[in-house]
Amino acid sequence: MSKVKSSKAKGRRLQNFVRDALRFMFIEQWTKLPKLEEDDIKSQTMGMTGEDIVLSPAAKKIIPYSFECKNVEKLNIWNALEQAETNCDGRTPVVVFKRNRSKTYVAIEFTEWLKTIK
Repeated sequence: MSKVKSSKAKGRRLQNFVRDALRFMFIEQWTKLPKLEEDDIKSQTMGMTGEDIVLSPAAKKIIPYSFECKNVEKLNIWNALEQAETNCDGRTPVVVFKRNRSKTYVAIEFTEWLKTIK
């Protein structure tokens, strides 16, 4: 497998991981109405511009975040945050990142994080 294909596959795995985690949380465990459907939370096709996790209008009402996923060994966090901010369309930008054999982490603006623990 070429390095480009391998990198894209690695990125796709993280996007699918995030998509599946959101689907589990907001579809399978969601107890409020209206209930979301699988098509409300999708993974962006690799190479396409915009958010990495595509939310339907219904999902955007429930999930106020815009997700940028980075599965790389060396992350330029400032470039990733700028990309997330460019694509966020008025929602809170979030960078989800990991590297080989590591846990998955999230970068979010501090004031937005404070709101989540309030």
